[in-house]
Amino acid sequence: MSEQPHREDDFTEHRALLFSIAYEILGSVADAEDVLQDTYLRWRSVSHTAVENPRAYLAKIVTRQALGVLRSAVRRRERYVGPWLPEPLLTDAVGGAPDGVGHVLTGEAVTTAMLLLLDALTPAQRAVFVLREVFAFDYPEIAAAVGKSEAAVRQLNQRARTSVRAKRHTAVATPAQAQPIAERFLAAAVTGDVQGLMDVLAPDVVFLGDGGGIVTTALRPVAGPDKVARLLLGLLAKGARMGELDIRLGAYNGMPSVAVLIDGVLDQVTSIEVRGGAVTAVYCVRNPEKLTAVKI
Repeated sequence: MSEQPHREDDFTEHRALLFSIAYEILGSVADAEDVLQDTYLRWRSVSHTAVENPRAYLAKIVTRQALGVLRSAVRRRERYVGPWLPEPLLTDAVGGAPDGVGHVLTGEAVTTAMLLLLDALTPAQRAVFVLREVFAFDYPEIAAAVGKSEAAVRQLNQRARTSVRAKRHTAVATPAQAQPIAERFLAAAVTGDVQGLMDVLAPDVVFLGDGGGIVTTALRPVAGPDKVARLLLGLLAKGARMGELDIRLGAYNGMPSVAVLIDGVLDQVTSIEVRGGAVTAVYCVRNPEKLTAVKI
């Protein structure tokens, strides 16, 4: 009977880390919460006296659970309609509290750009990369978590790092660095200023919209300042015709973002990626299944 409080305390202490591991592997708040619940139930059945390092043991449980979900998700994403984007995670709010679920994710690791790079890895590569490069677990701990030898884990991480480095060019700006550009971007969008929008868009800017085949959005990436600017203004005009717009500022996935509500219902979360003083990507999540767990 005396073990139960210890198990509860250990899980509570590491809960934010466990959620963060699951989210980095899955890119979904809802799936990460489900994995966290399964991890808690499995942790309760473990003998406390048999666990020397609760942090590593819990990370092993959550990683294996997340990998099982990810392998199923990979097959589903092959049939996904239009671009797939990770589920928005509130990392800051204007004058506000962090995401209510609690997480430890900061910096570029939580950005949509990085999560999309990780999505191109194999499930095993992604799990190893996340545990090593994001959360700095030791190789023996990672080997136990993914059920592979330490040598295999080192090789997986090297391949993952090579893949990420090849596709990652310049770092995504922090929310503080990006804020002035984001404010100009939003002011131009709200006032219908096409040229003002184009002035803050990078020459290779891309718009990615995720409607999941449930709601309308661009089914393919839209590239170039002129096309992206006109698309954004068209989307705002269409939203205004659908009902009363309520635009709320915040930071999702470590980027300046807007949550757009129409008649009080969350319609989309649009995040603005800034690199080198210009907007390089606009990520618009409209899939209602990805908005149910979003904090605003």
